[in-house]
Amino acid sequence: MSPPSVKSMEEGRTPSVQYGYGEPKTLEGEIEEHTATKRGLSSRQLQLLAIGGCIGTGLFVGTSTVLTQTGPAPLLMSYIVMASIVWFVMNVLGEMTTYLPIRGVSVPYLIGRFTEPSIGFASGYNYWYSFAMLLASEVTASGLIIEYWNPPVSVGLWIAIVLVVILALNVFAVEWYGESEFWFAGLKILAIIGLIILGVVLFFGGGPNHDRLGFRYWQDPGAFNPYLVPGDTGKFLGFWTALIKSGFSFIFSPELITTAAGEVEAPRRNIPKATQRFIYRVFTFYILGSLVIGVTVAYNDPTLEAGVESGGSGAGASPFVVAIQNAGIGGLNHVVNAAILISAWSSGNAWCYAGSRTLYSLAGEGQAPKIFTRTNRTGVPYVAVLATWTIGLLSFLNLSSSGQTVFYWFTNITTVGGFINWVLIGIAYLRFRKALQFHGMLDMLPFKTPLQPYGTYYVMFVISILTLTNGYAVFFPGRFTASDFLVSYIVFAIFLALYAGHKIWYRTPWLTKVSEVDIFTGKDEIDRLCENDMERQPRNWLERVWWWIF
Repeated sequence: MSPPSVKSMEEGRTPSVQYGYGEPKTLEGEIEEHTATKRGLSSRQLQLLAIGGCIGTGLFVGTSTVLTQTGPAPLLMSYIVMASIVWFVMNVLGEMTTYLPIRGVSVPYLIGRFTEPSIGFASGYNYWYSFAMLLASEVTASGLIIEYWNPPVSVGLWIAIVLVVILALNVFAVEWYGESEFWFAGLKILAIIGLIILGVVLFFGGGPNHDRLGFRYWQDPGAFNPYLVPGDTGKFLGFWTALIKSGFSFIFSPELITTAAGEVEAPRRNIPKATQRFIYRVFTFYILGSLVIGVTVAYNDPTLEAGVESGGSGAGASPFVVAIQNAGIGGLNHVVNAAILISAWSSGNAWCYAGSRTLYSLAGEGQAPKIFTRTNRTGVPYVAVLATWTIGLLSFLNLSSSGQTVFYWFTNITTVGGFINWVLIGIAYLRFRKALQFHGMLDMLPFKTPLQPYGTYYVMFVISILTLTNGYAVFFPGRFTASDFLVSYIVFAIFLALYAGHKIWYRTPWLTKVSEVDIFTGKDEIDRLCENDMERQPRNWLERVWWWIF
C-alpha cells in the first residue's frame, strides 16, 4: 500500500489523523489554530516525569500489604520480575515512539494504528478511565496522608485543595506541569534514596539502638509467609500473589514517556535517553527499596499488621516508618509522611496529565468528541484536562463508608486494565516490526533496544497469565464473594463491550494486513523536525554528570 497523502499543518505541525475510518484528515482552518499542542517539555523534565510519575503510594505504603501477606522474599522476587517486564514494555514503547513522536501521539494511538481501530478504541478508553481513576486514588491518598497529623478539619477539605492545585498545574501551560513534576519527582526520588540509605545503616546496626538487623527477619519469622495453603504450595502462591499486587506499583509507568512525546523538545534525542535510563532508576528505587523493607521489618510485625488492617494510607502504614520507629528514631516519621504526601500529589498530577492527553489523542482520531482537541493559547488541551479532572471528583466518595466500597471497585480494576494494555502493546510492537520488515525498513529504526522481539514474547506470556489468574484466590473454598470476583474480572467485560460495540458500529476490519499497516503517515514531518536533532557532547565532568542524570 502506498503511503497515505496527508496535508501538513503549518509551522511544521504533524496532522491529527482519523485513522481507520477512511482517508486521514487534517484539522483545517480556524479550528486548527486551537487544536495543536506545543513542545514545551525539556529533557530534564521528561527524565523526571518518566520515573517520578510512577513512584506513588504503591512503593511507600502498598508494599506493606504484600509484605504481611507473603513475606520479604516474594516481595523482592516479584519486584525483580515486574521490573524486567516493565523494562521490555518501556523499550518497545521507546522504539515505536521515537520512530513516530507526532503531536497527539498516545499508546492507544500506536496500538490502533499498528493493529486495527477497534482495538485502539477499546484500549484508549481503558487507558483514559484508568488514568482518571488513578488520579482519584492518589488524591484520596493525599487527603488521608494529611490526616496523619490530625488536623482539625475534614479530610474533604484536603482532597479539594489537592484537586484544585492539580487542575491549576495542568490547565494553564505544559511548562507549568513539567516544572512542577520535575521538582515533585526530584523530592520524592531524594526521599526514597534517603530511605534506602537509612535501611542500609539499620541493616549494619547504625541506628540509635545499635541493633544489627542483617537478614534476621529472613530467618525469623522467615523469608516466606505461606499464602492460602501451607507448605511449598503456599510459598508459591505467596510469590504469585506478590507478583499480581506489585503490578499496582508499576502499572502505566512506561506509558508516561509516550504520552509526553508529542510535547517534548527534540523527541528523537530525549525519548531514547529517558527510555535507556528508566531501568536503572527502577532498579534503584523499587528493587533496592523492596530489599530494604524486607530486611528491616518482619512480615508479622504488630504495628505493620495494624496499619494494613486499618487501611491506613499515611506514614502509619508504611514499612519504612515501622522500621524507623523500631530502630528508635524519633521525629523522622513526619518527614517520611511529608515525602509520601509529595509522592501521592505528584502521581496524581502525572495521571491527570496522562489522562487528558489520552482523551485528546482519542478525539484527534475521531474516537471522542472533537471538542476534546481544543487547546488554549499555550497549547494545553484544557477541555480534555477538565474532563479527566472531573473524574477525580470521585475521590469524595471516600467521605462515606458506602462510598469507600464503590471507590475500591473503581480503583482496583485499573491494574487488570493495565495488564491487558501491556499485552496489546506487545501485539502492536510485533506488527510494527513486521510492517517495517515488509517494507525493508527495520534497519532504519532511529532507536533499537536489545533482546527483541523475544522480550516482547516474554512480556505477553507472563502478563497474559497474570491477567487471567489475578483473581484466583476467590476460587478457594470459603473465599468467594461476588464483589471480589467482579473486581478481578469485570474489566474483561468492559473491554470486550467497547471493542465489540466499536467493531459492530464502524464495521472495521478484524486486523489490518501487515502490508497495509501505516508506518509512513507523519514520518516525513518528524524526520524534518529532528534532522538537526543532535546533542552537544559534555565538555567537562560536571556536564557529564548532569547529562547522565537528566
